Amino acid sequence: MQKITLLINCEDQPNIIAGITTFMASNGGNIVYIDQYVDREQNIFFMRLESEFTSNDFSIEAFKTVFKDALVDKFSLKWRMYAAEKKPKMALFVSKYDHCLYDILGRYNSGELFLEIPFILSNHLDLKPIADSFNIPFYHVPVTKSTKQESEEKQLELLKQHKIDFIVLARYMQIVSKTLIDKYPNKIINIHHSFLPAFVGAKPYHSAYKRGVKIIGSTSHYITEELDAGPIIEQNVAQISHNNSIKDLIAKGRDLEKIVLSNAIKLHTMRKVMVYNNKTIIFS
Repeated sequence: MQKITLLINCEDQPNIIAGITTFMASNGGNIVYIDQYVDREQNIFFMRLESEFTSNDFSIEAFKTVFKDALVDKFSLKWRMYAAEKKPKMALFVSKYDHCLYDILGRYNSGELFLEIPFILSNHLDLKPIADSFNIPFYHVPVTKSTKQESEEKQLELLKQHKIDFIVLARYMQIVSKTLIDKYPNKIINIHHSFLPAFVGAKPYHSAYKRGVKIIGSTSHYITEELDAGPIIEQNVAQISHNNSIKDLIAKGRDLEKIVLSNAIKLHTMRKVMVYNNKTIIFS
């Protein structure tokens, strides 16, 4: 048995659901999941569908061609179709903070994350022992003003060589270039504390503590050229009181970062995220 996941969006119009479900049934598919949403302001229809096929000679590439010929032009669809059993390949970019890296690798090692990690890349050597302990190749690619282009070329070379599907910045403390963003649109996931832009700088938790905040949070989003302003995938918050120290805020914040980033990775790898006009549709 083979399963496919289909994501579509188009202008809202009659008979889209009927057309797609009828097509699946007439081509041997058994729909096991379907969800849809209509953005009334934009008049855009979104759908996520999973379908199983029992035929031994089923080919997703052949099925894509038939689907395109039958429905794409008819409904002016924008669409993506995936083989559900294929694990996407994820590259991890890190710097010196290790909490997100440990969390991701622990979940990966236990089989919780449906993906492959061909390599970890860093602009520092500090986290190499962690990569080594999990038997994952580690590449040290320093980034300076004078070597930035050379570093970018090395990154692109490694991403191409390992056939990477998406990138996760697990507290990678470098601004990603436009070239990389254009190469991986809505495929570079970042994590940051939700104090931005209110508490910017090197010590946001210290600034938040001085203001007596009552809630701290974390946000995971896709990277765009505008810093920390890409489509949001996942967010979460924690309550803070006057009894909490700066150390407490940092600990709570790092816990949030780990949870929010891992959830964003799960949503992405399960193909439950659709991006439209810098917003996301997150399917259940």
